[in-house]
Amino acid sequence: MTLPPPRASVEEGEAKARAPLWQRRRGLTIGILALVILLITVLTDLPTSTSRASDISAERSVMTEVNSDLSPCAVAIHQAVGIWALQSAHKLTAADRAPTPGLLSDDQTACSLTSESIFDLANIDIPGTAAGKHLSQMVASALLWSTSDALRVIEDVVTLMGSPNDPSARADLTKSEASLDADGAQAIAQERAADRTLQTRLQPVDTPGIVSSSGG
Repeated sequence: MTLPPPRASVEEGEAKARAPLWQRRRGLTIGILALVILLITVLTDLPTSTSRASDISAERSVMTEVNSDLSPCAVAIHQAVGIWALQSAHKLTAADRAPTPGLLSDDQTACSLTSESIFDLANIDIPGTAAGKHLSQMVASALLWSTSDALRVIEDVVTLMGSPNDPSARADLTKSEASLDADGAQAIAQERAADRTLQTRLQPVDTPGIVSSSGG
């Protein structure tokens, strides 16, 4: 007689089936992200000859759209890090913790490739000017900042909220935060390179660094 599978295995399988696609197919998600970044950084138009005034106007529009697209993830990463900082400092009551799974799930979505804002960011139209080349690279870094680094930080927080003393999750959170800061700084540097090319100051890209939330 064939015995039914253990209940724990069934529940685990059901949980995996309910998980978002970007969690169940992480390798596929990373592959798609790599392709998007390749398209942004390589398959851009050749530089065009335009006036400085029109270049500045066009790049300002790009920065407005970029920051609008990044805003939900920027809010999400700060919320997730803030939740873990309070939890690790033992400042969350049971009532405070009750809504955190839903909040963190929303945070994950905001920084994933399934987010409408992130999808728009990946498909933003950037002029093929000299400054536009820098902004294309900035968008590629911003995509890494959001869909790779920020999402990984939030996933580590989710793990730690269930297992606060998990050494692997704590170590990974430290690495993820460092990558987040590095890619955010790279995006800022590329935006400033566009500033120098245009001899102006565009709106800064919204890829803020974070204070370590690893806790004690």
